[in-house]
Amino acid sequence: MLIKKIFITGGAGFIGSHICEEVYKKFPKSKIIIFDKLTYAGNKKYLENIITSSRVKFVRGDIIKHYTYSTLLKNVDLAINIAAESHVDNSFISPHSFSLTNTVGAHAFLLQCIKNKVKKIIHISSDEIYGEKLLGKCTEQQKIEPTNPYSASKAAAEIFINSYKYSYKKEIITVRGNNIYGIRQYPEKLIPRCIISLLKNRKIPIHGNGKNQRFYLSAQDFASAIILLIKKKNNGIYNIGSNESYSNIDLAKSICKYLNKDPKKFIKHVKDRPYNDKRYSISSSKIRKIGWKPKFNLNKDLPKIIQWYSDNLYLYKGFKK
Repeated sequence: MLIKKIFITGGAGFIGSHICEEVYKKFPKSKIIIFDKLTYAGNKKYLENIITSSRVKFVRGDIIKHYTYSTLLKNVDLAINIAAESHVDNSFISPHSFSLTNTVGAHAFLLQCIKNKVKKIIHISSDEIYGEKLLGKCTEQQKIEPTNPYSASKAAAEIFINSYKYSYKKEIITVRGNNIYGIRQYPEKLIPRCIISLLKNRKIPIHGNGKNQRFYLSAQDFASAIILLIKKKNNGIYNIGSNESYSNIDLAKSICKYLNKDPKKFIKHVKDRPYNDKRYSISSSKIRKIGWKPKFNLNKDLPKIIQWYSDNLYLYKGFKK
C-alpha cells in the first residue's frame, strides 16, 4: 500500500507525539496532518522535532466537530485516531466529557473516514475495556467488561467500529495497549506524578494500599507496533503489551530510590477510587506472531525519563495536584 497522506488525531498528546515521530521517520515520503484540540495534556512542543517540516501540517480542532476536519481527510491513505480523554480519575468527575470525546468523537471520526474513502484506519483503544483480570491474560476474543467511565467510553467506541464491519464492510485495526510510559506524559498519571512530586519535594499520593498491579509498555515500543500494523495487511483487533508488571506502591518506591528520597517520608496513601481494578493483563501473542516484540525496559528507562522531567519541569508548572 502506497501511503502518500496520513491523518492523525491527538498527535500533540503523550502517545500521539511518539506515534507521529515514528510515522514521520518510517514514512519519509508521506505528508502528515496532525489534528489536535490541545487540551491540558497536549502541547505542540512535544512535536518540535517534526512540526517545522514541510511534510507536516498541524491543525487545531476538536474530533467531535467533524465539519472542521472532513475536508482534510480527502485523499488520505491512512487515518489514526489517538485523540482521547484518558485519565480514569477524571472520568469519575466528568464522565460526560469522556463519552463525548472517546465515543461520540471516535464515531464522528470514523464516519468521516468512511465518507472520504480513507483506505486504512487504525483506532487506539485500551486494555482497560477488558476490566479486571486477577489471573491469566486476556486475548482479543475475551468478553469486554469495563468497570469505569473511561473504559466504558472506549468500549462503546469499539462497538460502533465493530458494527461497521457489517454495515459498511469496512475493516479497521483496533489496538488495545497496556499502560504506556515515557517522556511527555502529563503528571496526572502515576509515573510522571511520582517524579514531579519528588522534584518539587512533595509527597507522592498513592490510591488505597497501592497494591494494584499494572503492566507497563514503552511509548516507543507501542509506536513501533503501530508502524508494523500500518505496513501489514492484517486487520482486526490487536493487544499490544509487555511482560513488565509493577504494583503502584513498588513503582513509587523505585522512583523514590532513583531520586534519593525516603519512601516512608515521601509516600502518602489517599482515598481509593470508587472502583480500582486490582490487575489488568493482556496477551500480545497475536502481534508477536507477525514480528513485534518490546525492546525497552521501564527500570532501565527511568533515569532518562526522570532527567527529561527535571529538564522540562516548567511545562507542568500549573500542575498542583
